[in-house]
Amino acid sequence: MLAPRALVLRAPGTNCDHETAFAFERAGGLARRMHVRALAEKPAAADDFQILCIPGGFSYGDDIASGRIFALEIRTRLADALVRFRDRGGLVLGICNGFQVLLQTGLLLADAATGAPLASLAHNRSGRFVDRWVSLRAIPGNCVFLQGLGRFELPIAHGEGRFVARSPADFTALDAAGQLVLRYAVGADGTPSNPNGAEGDVAGACDSSGRVLGLMPHPERFVDATQHPAWAGRLDPAAAGAGLAMFVNAVKAVS
Repeated sequence: MLAPRALVLRAPGTNCDHETAFAFERAGGLARRMHVRALAEKPAAADDFQILCIPGGFSYGDDIASGRIFALEIRTRLADALVRFRDRGGLVLGICNGFQVLLQTGLLLADAATGAPLASLAHNRSGRFVDRWVSLRAIPGNCVFLQGLGRFELPIAHGEGRFVARSPADFTALDAAGQLVLRYAVGADGTPSNPNGAEGDVAGACDSSGRVLGLMPHPERFVDATQHPAWAGRLDPAAAGAGLAMFVNAVKAVS
């Protein structure tokens, strides 16, 4: 039986596609990196994959706003193909810049009646780019990617990662529906971990099916224990990093 296939969709400025492809292959999948314009020339190529990932980076230099141009290109040239991919049960993962893209394309957290986004990712409340490790708490519900995860750590690197719902009522509805599946948590030393002022400490959200996930932290940057800055004397160097579990869960779900 062929291993599940993951499509890592990149654009100019994407810089985490190699690491993301490696993580899927480390998890037992087959990964292919593809430029968005190559897929736009042959949208049916998406039918050859079971998993789609939009990785992190600074697509198109994050001109105008983070992920805006990448999202516009998807909406104008690939909307039908990617909606079809999602609706046939394909798994979709957006990491950091990819999370920003998913929200702006309507592939994640869109109003069912109007297609308008129910949430956005605003500039960090500090006004500064933040690059550090954070403590996280998963509330997986039916989210495929987060099964078996509780509290763990991942690195972040973003300037526009503050989750903001369209309205308090929308936040309450998303929370009640179990779609706000990843939160920044208090660290082991008691230090609050919300790095950007996100509403409700939200670090990631999924769709109602649990098969589409967007998150600001970078799981592909912690697939080996030795990638953690404090691994020496604390983690088994032969162990997997906490981020690998998301890729393993995805591969298992479509195997």
